Amino acid sequence: MIADRVDLSPMWSAEQLRTRVELGEIDTVILAMTDMQGRLQGKRLHAQYFLDEVLRHGSEACNYLLAVDVEMTPVDGYAVSGWERGYGDFVLSPDLTTLRPLPWLPGSALVLADVLWHDGSPVVQSPRQVLRHQLDRLAERGLVPYVGTELEFIVYRDSYEEAQQKGYRALSPANGYNVDYSLLGTTRVEPLLRDIRLGMAGAGLQPESAKGECNLGQQEIAFRYAEALKTADQHSIYKHGAKEIAAQHGMSLTFMAKPNQREGNSCHIHFSLRSKSGQPLMSNGDALSVTGERVLAGLLATTAEFSVLYAPNINSYKRFQEGSFAPTALRWGRDNRTCALRLVGHDLSLRVEHRVPGGDVNPYLAISALIAGALHGLDNNLELEPVFTGNAYRDETATRVPGTLREALTKWESSQVAREAFGDEVVTHYAHAAGVEVKAFDAAVTDWELVRGFERL
Repeated sequence: MIADRVDLSPMWSAEQLRTRVELGEIDTVILAMTDMQGRLQGKRLHAQYFLDEVLRHGSEACNYLLAVDVEMTPVDGYAVSGWERGYGDFVLSPDLTTLRPLPWLPGSALVLADVLWHDGSPVVQSPRQVLRHQLDRLAERGLVPYVGTELEFIVYRDSYEEAQQKGYRALSPANGYNVDYSLLGTTRVEPLLRDIRLGMAGAGLQPESAKGECNLGQQEIAFRYAEALKTADQHSIYKHGAKEIAAQHGMSLTFMAKPNQREGNSCHIHFSLRSKSGQPLMSNGDALSVTGERVLAGLLATTAEFSVLYAPNINSYKRFQEGSFAPTALRWGRDNRTCALRLVGHDLSLRVEHRVPGGDVNPYLAISALIAGALHGLDNNLELEPVFTGNAYRDETATRVPGTLREALTKWESSQVAREAFGDEVVTHYAHAAGVEVKAFDAAVTDWELVRGFERL
């Protein structure tokens, strides 16, 4: 258990780290980047070595980390890395604004890295650099994005090793019935949820609440919104840490978008814009301002074309089913959970909730897509369609959320808006990643095929 050793310290400076190393409290510094799949990858460094060398010069990592599939298999066809380029290194440059303790790993601190080439230029395909580019575009216009992500996950009594040995079948969910908002049902998994909340608080995040969800064993822990880059960083740390803490409990949890036939794991993203002085720009009382209307119009216009960033995996598209609380129609509504865009909050808290992303999303890329869509609406003075009321699942006139990764890939590759917003290098890189997943799925023999065809065909 971690609850008794949580250090509710703020973020650390390099000097604060140095002091803790000298006192013997910290012996390991984890230097981590975020890969295409949204996972933390990196090295565990001896703390004194980090202070003496890596703090000033960074550390090298094989550039194949941005050219592999989810199984870490090297994939041909990427410009940043490959056999022809010799699978060389790029540099992980520590961002000291992210330096923090990790209470659930004794003696350990974490710092996130920007991914650079040896000449100091950014690796533009790196998710954190993709987001930095979009933030720069907003900053040119005097705009600052505030974002909150709501990750759902399903908890199982089986350990990760046991789940793997079972082929991820017949696992035991932490709850045997729907515990949406149930205090009694979630008490059974509260020791784990409490350790996650307290661990994240000790790592500098701001937990708000935990609640049960609809699927068996499904939970959600919410955190306070923040500026976009900070939210993306915290999202990745939370997702990584929650799995580590679950493993310490002899349990497992999954953020898969659709792990079974019941409700999937969503990652609703709340988004708003402010001026550099902190003034909210999307609200006019309880109504949308002109800026807010153009932001929503831009999101509606670009979501289908940017779906590779919102829903990056084959499994992501299994969520989009009628009556599942995952959207199928690209409509916006006031507090309407059947729409892809749900307007929530009042006055200064007015914001849009984007309901397309699932728990498998890469937060840097999804938030980048939100910013690019908002800028498309603002720069082109797009008019917002009328608010939708009623059941958007039954709206046969609406543009639909893409139904498959293959369809999303086609829209992404042909999107002129995407190329203008992200650049050809980024579009080509993530198109190739999606194509790799489609090709791998097309070659796989699934359980569904075996059940239907083994004897009866």
